[in-house]
Amino acid sequence: MSQTTQEMVDELANQLSEKKWMLATAESCTGGMIASFCTDKPGSSAWFERGFVTYSNDAKREMLGIPEHIILEHGAVSQHTVEAMALGALKHSYANIAVAVSGIAGPSGGTPGKPVGMVCFSWMSEYHPPRKETVNFEGDRKAIRQQAVDHALNGLIKLLREE
Repeated sequence: MSQTTQEMVDELANQLSEKKWMLATAESCTGGMIASFCTDKPGSSAWFERGFVTYSNDAKREMLGIPEHIILEHGAVSQHTVEAMALGALKHSYANIAVAVSGIAGPSGGTPGKPVGMVCFSWMSEYHPPRKETVNFEGDRKAIRQQAVDHALNGLIKLLREE
């Protein structure tokens, strides 16, 4: 049985609190939904440090320090970009762990190489090498974004379990 988003946030909060770690998020296609779910939980200021909503390429460069050549060479939706987003979230915050998400939630914007539903993720902590993954989700815009939130939270939980 899979966990609900709230159950994942509860588990994430417990793990981060135990470690006395702070979380930062760098979100594009999810538009701050991960940060919103986290901060919906009372007491989240003890483990949630900040969220970056970097929807535009300019925001990715300005707020997270992503070099322009990464976006130009690989695109905003790429493993290279989300890894740079996660690193930027760590560098521009006081967090110990970060997640970054960029994708194509639709209903338009997809291409044969990057279809609607394609979402790239990166998870990074100051104590662990970066993890990255690309997943193709199905459904409408709302469903794709929710699946991306859940996948991002699940990846954080998995990474914390290994720390």
